[in-house]
Amino acid sequence: MNFLAHLHLASLANSSLPGNLLADYVRGDPHPHWPADIAAGIALHRRLDALTDSLPEVLSAKRLFRNETRRVAPITLDVVWDHFLSRHWNRLAAEPLPQFLAYAQKQIAPVLPQSPEGFQRLNGYLWRERWMERYAEADYLQQVLRGMAARRPRLAALADSWHDFHDNYPALETFFWQFYPQLMARAAAQQL
Repeated sequence: MNFLAHLHLASLANSSLPGNLLADYVRGDPHPHWPADIAAGIALHRRLDALTDSLPEVLSAKRLFRNETRRVAPITLDVVWDHFLSRHWNRLAAEPLPQFLAYAQKQIAPVLPQSPEGFQRLNGYLWRERWMERYAEADYLQQVLRGMAARRPRLAALADSWHDFHDNYPALETFFWQFYPQLMARAAAQQL
């Protein structure tokens, strides 16, 4: 799961939106350093990542990637799931995506001053450039993956992994519909 899915599932689970978005920037036990609700959101994010990575549909999706990109498939798939969520948002959520994102941004803004610098930088781009709305555009994912590859040279294969996404689009979309509504139901039932 990437940014949008984590925020969406957190909202369904009545979990901290800042905690769920912040999780990738916090190492170790968050409880000594963050308020209880944010620490719980970080923990939910981590459980969700572990759960998603072990789903049969996600494991099958990884096998669609070529040998040269399979190592980065989990990262690419996180972005791919956000693509399908953004693209089909109106089928999966009652509130329009721009309205949901405006609410999420307001929830996260108060946490920014005490958050890690990298998280602050991310938020500078995330909202201004409307990343999560633009994830709905399949071609935008190519730009996202290239940008990630440029920032992390050891993950250079990300730039080429867009082809795996593009070439396997219908199968990936089918996998998304097989598991994401189930995650939504589990989140709403507080079972994540």
